[in-house]
Amino acid sequence: MSFVPINPRPMLQDLVNKDIVVRLKWGETEYHGRLVSSDSYMNIQLTSAQEFIDQKFTSDLGQILIRWVSSSLYAPPSSRKALVD
Repeated sequence: MSFVPINPRPMLQDLVNKDIVVRLKWGETEYHGRLVSSDSYMNIQLTSAQEFIDQKFTSDLGQILIRWVSSSLYAPPSSRKALVD
């Protein structure tokens, strides 16, 4: 068996204008929002972002930028009901 690396950038591009969930590497912090863009370093810009800690809503954040180094999980598209355009 051989390992074939997969480029995640096309997946990210397919998720633009869709609701996603980004989980930080540490703790139970998640950000739910609509993906606006991602760059060549896979940093993520979300709009209508909401913060959840331990699965509990903490605040509406609006526009945010998350460094890829900080995040570990995408859940495309999210099933949350709270996102408002």
